[in-house]
This record gives sequence, structure tokens and C-alpha cells, in this order.
Amino acid sequence: MDGKKFMDRIVIYGGKKLKGTIRISGAKNALLPIMTASLLTREKVVLNNVPYYKDIESMSLVLKTIGAEVEFRDKQIIIDASNFNNPEAPYELVRKMRASIYVLGPMIARLGQAQVSLPGGCAIGPRPVDLHLKGLEALGATIRIEHGNIVAKAQGLRGNDFSLEGKNGSSVGATCNTLMAAVFAKGKTIIRGAAKEPEVVDLMDFLNKMGAKIEGAGTSTLTIEGIDSLKGITYDVIPDRIEAGTFMVATAITNGDVYLENCCLDHMTAVVEKLREAGVNIEEGNGKVHISCSATETLKPVSIRTLPYPGFPTDMQAQFMALMSIVEGESQITETIYPERFIHIGELLRMGADIQLNGSTAIVKGVKSLSGAPVMASDLRASAALILAGLVAKDLTEILRIYHLDRGYEKIEEKLAQLGAEILRVSPSWEKL
Repeated sequence: MDGKKFMDRIVIYGGKKLKGTIRISGAKNALLPIMTASLLTREKVVLNNVPYYKDIESMSLVLKTIGAEVEFRDKQIIIDASNFNNPEAPYELVRKMRASIYVLGPMIARLGQAQVSLPGGCAIGPRPVDLHLKGLEALGATIRIEHGNIVAKAQGLRGNDFSLEGKNGSSVGATCNTLMAAVFAKGKTIIRGAAKEPEVVDLMDFLNKMGAKIEGAGTSTLTIEGIDSLKGITYDVIPDRIEAGTFMVATAITNGDVYLENCCLDHMTAVVEKLREAGVNIEEGNGKVHISCSATETLKPVSIRTLPYPGFPTDMQAQFMALMSIVEGESQITETIYPERFIHIGELLRMGADIQLNGSTAIVKGVKSLSGAPVMASDLRASAALILAGLVAKDLTEILRIYHLDRGYEKIEEKLAQLGAEILRVSPSWEKL
């Protein structure tokens, strides 16, 4: 992160109804493990529907460092891992993005060894990698933690029958890492307690089209028949369900009328159900999703509880809180995935919201209006929530530390401006500092 990005800020003059059509970008959380799965073949892989996020750039740098060739084109990435031979992912790269740990499974599967720095925590709390290690050890890898690194070796992985479920349920990351390694394990592997998220299903679809033999997509039990090699393919990444959900909430909070292209409602059932329960109209037709609010009816308060997929996603919690903060009545928002993921509450309070935190539950009492204020983003989804609040707040909202946004939203300010929002990213020059 450079100094200039740190100084970037978003400025919003609230009060504009969103109206128009935008296209949802490819899913970052699907693309990242698919990029690392490309290490499993010596043939070229072409990925389409690729967004430009900071995390995608960071992952491409990790892949280049360990020997792969990565080429960016318009909405496309070409990966050639024929010369992939470096089993070490250093801390200076891994620390920038937790998803770098996705190289662990492919390294062990193809090179028989790996040394990947522990990614550490983040603003919303620690995210242990114990389930990643459990899955790889179940396949026969020997793993130790040494000087802050995960050091793994495997003289041929072997299929096994085991559970990946942890105390907080399934893990997307652990499921993806174990799945990638199991593709080359001899015999049959059965992974129980697997994550069901669309991003995991997309990885499975990608691997199967490369020649893998994986069954159980979308269920908690996956069965993998080990094979010797995978082929290169061209593949379209699924749409980003969190970006789509964010723009649905943006439409609702501004009482707007918006069409989304490249949006899959089947991947976001829980979010759609809660928005409809609140009074938002969501319809699908002609290849688009139409979001609107009735001009004669006000939105209703709705309570949510974050849960693993297909439950309400934790990555939509902050955005939904921004919406409920202006809906008359009381709603309760319970966070079960990351109990610390409430840092945005303090900033919403600065804008006039009425929110009280009771353990892992936020009690939100809707106010008639929010007022613009200078606020500070703490993480990716908190940044989005503050933008949503700014869209409906009176006067000027200034959001600082917005470098988080570039990790998971592709030019969000430009898309909102396209829909009629009065929003601008301000990048001061060094000459003025």
C-alpha cells in the first residue's frame, strides 16, 4: 500500500436516487482459488469475466514469484504454470492478502513441498488456518510451524475419509485448499463438513473441466477420485454475489430503480429473501435483475443472523446494517461468523444512526435521516456500508482509508456515479502534501 492510496478518499453528496443499469463484476472470492488451482496443470489456463481488484493483482504477484507466468488482458487472465517450481511464498507477499494461503494445496500436490508464511489476523479478528492444515495432514502431508511459516512435505498424497468441520462450521478456504491437493491424491478422498458456497462450487466446476473427478458440488460431502494430471482450459468465473447484494442495498437505501447485468440470484437466496421481506422488489427477466422500491410503501425492519452458506453472508452484514439504520422500527443483526465485525458501528453513529451493541448482536433503531460526516473505513465491507450510508445522508460525507475498497470492489464509485449518485474519489497529489 503506497502513501497516495492511503490518502485517497470518497466524497459523497447524498440524496440522489439510483437509476439505470450496471454490470456486476466477476467474483473475487471465486477467482482467487481458481488462480491458484491453475498451478496444477502445465498447460495454459485462460480465465474470463475477471475483475480488477487489488487482491487479484496481489495474487498474480504471488504466482509470478513462485514461477508461473501471468498475463492480464481486458477482463481476462492467462496463467502458464509450466515452469512453476518454487515452493516458497514469502511473508512480504502473503501478509498483503490472506488468500495467498491458497497456494499451499497446489504446492504440496505438484511439488511435494511448501513453505508459506502464516497470514496473521486482520481488522475483523483472527482467522486460524488449523482446518487448512488438518485437511492436508489427512491426505498424508507432514506439517510444522517454523519461524512463522507453514512448512509442509508430502511423498505422495493418499486419499482419505475425514471431516473439515470446525467449531464455527465449515471453512471455504480449508475446503478449497484440501480439494486442490486431493485432486492428485492416490485413491478416493471423501471430505465431510465441506463448505457449500458458490465459490467452492465454481472451483470444483473449474477443476472438473480440467479433468478432475469431483462429486458432491453444493453439498457438505465431496468425493474426489485421484488422477495424475490436469489439462489447461478457458473458463468464465461466476458473478460476484456480494457486489450484487451491495448494489441491491444501494438501490433500496436510495429508493431507486436499478437493473443488474451478470447477476445470479441463485447464489444469493438469503439476501434476496431478506430484502424482499423488508419490502424491496426484486425481479428477474431478459437476462437482468430489476431492483426497485414502491413509491407508496415504506421499508420494514428485518432482523438477520449471519451464517455459513446458504445462510445470510457475513460479507453483507455491514451493508444491511446501513439500510436498517434508516428503516423505521427496530431490527437485530447478529454476527456469528466474525463476532468482532462491528467496527463500522462507531462510524455509522457519527452519521446519526441509533445502534447499540449487545455482545454479538447489534440492535438497530431506524432514524428519519442520516447526516453527512467525515468517517473512517476499517475493512472492505465496512467501507461499502459507509458509502451506502453516504448515499442517503444529508449533505457531505467524506470516507477516509478507502484503500480497503480496491480489494473487493471494481470502481464502485464509478458504477454508482453511472447510476446517478453524486460521488467522487479524491486523490491528492504529493505536491500538495
